Amino acid sequence: MNEKTISRFPVPEYSELPEDVQQICDGAQEHFGFVPNVVKALAHRPAELRAFFAYNAALTEKESGLTAVDREMIITAHSGHNGCAYCVASHGAALRMASGNATLSDQIAVNYREADITLRQKAMIDFAMKVTDDSKSINEADFETLRGHGLSDEDIWDVAGLTAFYNMSNRMMSFLAVRPDDEFSKMGR
Repeated sequence: MNEKTISRFPVPEYSELPEDVQQICDGAQEHFGFVPNVVKALAHRPAELRAFFAYNAALTEKESGLTAVDREMIITAHSGHNGCAYCVASHGAALRMASGNATLSDQIAVNYREADITLRQKAMIDFAMKVTDDSKSINEADFETLRGHGLSDEDIWDVAGLTAFYNMSNRMMSFLAVRPDDEFSKMGR
């Protein structure tokens, strides 16, 4: 792949996309000021792009005990753990913007245990790592730990759902070799 390649798979031209996928691209352009490479890469399979964005919206556009900062920390931490450059870049940028802290995303991606975060946030990320690496061993003690930090059972579901979905995203972005957008490096700095 050369430095301008977005994905291992062909990226369709905007004019070739179904109308609703063009609308997704237009919405991303309006929101970010550019169409992120994740959108361009997943447009190779429009039905999967639609499903990806629908599930993302179901996870992030609802009332939750998790803040935007919490969500982005969780995603950035396990994306770093999984070695997903695209997700670390994109969600690191979102974390910088949500937190107002230009260095927090780097701390989280490299070693969240040493990052300047609360015990509640560390507990959530610890749980997210367990969902990532050893979900079969999740037990009532994990729930009790998170409840002890003020999370409801619905919040715990949110941590698990977000983690599971973005683990899938990590794997797809790595499989596709989606190049991080240059624009992410400037966001929140």
